[in-house]
Amino acid sequence: MEKFLNKDNLSVQEYVEKYKLHQLIQYDNIETEKKINESVDVDNLESYPPNWEDLVRLHKLVIERKVTTILEFGSGYSTVILAHALNINKKIHANYVLNNLRRNNAYELHSLETYEKFIDTTSSYIPKNLKKIVNLYHEKVYMSEFQSRICTLYNRLPNISPDFIYLDGPDIYNVQGDVRGISTRHPDTLPMSADILAIEHFLLPGTMILVDGRTANARFLASNFQRNWSYSHDVENDVHYFEMMEQPLGKYNKKQIEFCLGLDWYKNFN
Repeated sequence: MEKFLNKDNLSVQEYVEKYKLHQLIQYDNIETEKKINESVDVDNLESYPPNWEDLVRLHKLVIERKVTTILEFGSGYSTVILAHALNINKKIHANYVLNNLRRNNAYELHSLETYEKFIDTTSSYIPKNLKKIVNLYHEKVYMSEFQSRICTLYNRLPNISPDFIYLDGPDIYNVQGDVRGISTRHPDTLPMSADILAIEHFLLPGTMILVDGRTANARFLASNFQRNWSYSHDVENDVHYFEMMEQPLGKYNKKQIEFCLGLDWYKNFN
């Protein structure tokens, strides 16, 4: 798959079966092509069928990077899969992390959603044993500006330090207000979230961001980040990766990088 994933030669179906992900969400490898306006239809409030390539990609990244804390923009099937992978990490690594790293929200998933209906739907997907690590937030999103550039911002964000961020929200129609007449509530407009830009200087070296589709938004982030991020666009799968490539901020960040990402991670600076 992508450069961030190890080659384990497992197909998507084999991976799903290995981790029993089909027990969480019904597995169906049949893909249907979306209609031209389906993803921007204001009247469509139904969840899309699960995209298993996307879900497996998320699951693998969380496990391979030994992720401890996840911030998710948007909720759904991804929330369940991210929580499942995070719980695997907790079972394997919690003792070391809790005793050696400064991760005070270790093994927590914080997911922001603008639709209360989707909060209820997502919550119904999550098995009882995973509910304790999932935090779902119903938050409003407003049209705003970031350095005079029109964008969207959530009203509030969870006060955490994530080492993995998944950007797949908000929905373009469920955004309040406008800026000089401009809003995302139009089928020809584009998602333009600036929340990660606003918290950029709180993020730790080694943090990864995955943007699902939303190419214009990914380019907006790439154009406005101020710190040293690597950026890669997997065009075939329409996925964008950002990774903060900076020297550790201190001994605890250094320990986290070396434990979660390995000593070879530093070779990326050469």
